[in-house]
Amino acid sequence: MSQDREHLLDLYRCMVKIRAFEDAAHAQFLSGAMPGFLHLYSGEEAVAVGVMAVLRDDDFVTSTHRGHGHLIARGGDVNLMMAEIFGRATGYCKGKGGSMHVADVKLGMLGANGVVGASIPIGTGAALACQFKGEGAVSVTFFGDGATNRGTFHESLNLASVWQLPAVYICENNLYGVANCQREHMNICDIADRAKSYGMPGVIVDGSDVLAVREATAEAVARAREGGGPTLVECKTWRHHGHFVGDAATYRDPAEHQEWMEKDPIPRFGADLVSGGHVTPDDLAFIQAEIASELEAAVAFAVGSPWPTEADLLTDVYTD
Repeated sequence: MSQDREHLLDLYRCMVKIRAFEDAAHAQFLSGAMPGFLHLYSGEEAVAVGVMAVLRDDDFVTSTHRGHGHLIARGGDVNLMMAEIFGRATGYCKGKGGSMHVADVKLGMLGANGVVGASIPIGTGAALACQFKGEGAVSVTFFGDGATNRGTFHESLNLASVWQLPAVYICENNLYGVANCQREHMNICDIADRAKSYGMPGVIVDGSDVLAVREATAEAVARAREGGGPTLVECKTWRHHGHFVGDAATYRDPAEHQEWMEKDPIPRFGADLVSGGHVTPDDLAFIQAEIASELEAAVAFAVGSPWPTEADLLTDVYTD
């Protein structure tokens, strides 16, 4: 895989952009300026960025209720995203989708989804479409650890295995489904073990290491493109905040939280870039400042955008 300086900087820049977007959204929500509900992706940036780094433009992606990072990593416009979660008419879904339903079909992003596990059969259907078209495209589906207890997960993986669909299933295992630790509702440590039941590879990767995620995903995507069938990739990761904004996450062990915070993927990768001679600390600071300005502009764009009108209430609901 490429170790080109510009490619590595793009990975870093994208992770910083996701974090900056989440920080800005968090601040706006706490100020009372933003309506709706908010589930932050902070801490899991290496997963989205590592996965998207190996995809083609014609590949499909399905997301979750914690999906801001996925769309940004796929190339989403932060102005349109911010406007959407502000409920404004200039947003991706004209303010009707909000945080949990952002989509951009032009990018192959079939949407975030507010229902746990609901993205999995949608992604599986997209993989069937890819197989039918025969153009080498694949479908990548994101979901959390809790979703792997649902029937949608098991039915989808079974079908994908039987039909050898070009599907890659990315489990972002942040160890907690809302307030329930994985240890409390599973008798296995590694969700990747569940792949054995469906005759597909199950891969475990450090979800705080963007290059490790990129490598594991590249292998799974190549296998899918070549007709080898689906793969389950489990990325061990950690959300920095509670399940949603307002959740103090008092159910988590402070020592465990601190241990994971020390593995924060952004400073970790930044330090690797500096020690590898790819950049200087000043280069990283410049990127951070540049993106901070971009997110300030995105908030201004959203706040200055109009609300949907009553006349818009039933538009974009049905299609012929």
